[in-house]
Amino acid sequence: MTNPPPSGGWHDPAWSGQQAGDPTLPVSSQPAPTQPIAVNPYAPTDPYAGGAPQIPTQPGPYAATPGYPPPGYPGYGYPPAPKQNGLAIAAMVVSIIGALGLCGYGLGGYIGAIGAILGHVSRKQIRERGEGGEGFATAGIIVGWVATALAVLATIVIVIFIVWAANQDPSSFESSTY
Repeated sequence: MTNPPPSGGWHDPAWSGQQAGDPTLPVSSQPAPTQPIAVNPYAPTDPYAGGAPQIPTQPGPYAATPGYPPPGYPGYGYPPAPKQNGLAIAAMVVSIIGALGLCGYGLGGYIGAIGAILGHVSRKQIRERGEGGEGFATAGIIVGWVATALAVLATIVIVIFIVWAANQDPSSFESSTY
């Protein structure tokens, strides 16, 4: 079903019922027949209109030399991240392993001292070389020394317990009543 034509002498050019060459329409309001439009590829175009880029025909002060990229601004975004220091990552991993070693009676935490020392060495390398990984090194130092301190405390507690158990009267463990 189509809509009826507009009334009052006004003709809508978007109305689908109107055809080119319709005798009821005046010539000025008839839609123009569609013809292919010839495009001049060498005519200047708006660079933001999505047209094809134009190649300069005459060298000018800013004409691109063949084989080289055109002059312009550098790319957007952040500069590439600096190279990460591998020793800093190793320090953090070894310190975490030392912290997990605290579960084995606390004596595995001594491995954290190695991670902390690796963290100190890697921080020095990072300052000298300008590498990344400062956070890894700091985490290795903190976790390593905390794990080592807890391992020392666990060792002290174990030694105190062994000394206390060795000084107990063995007769108190036996039951002589039958």
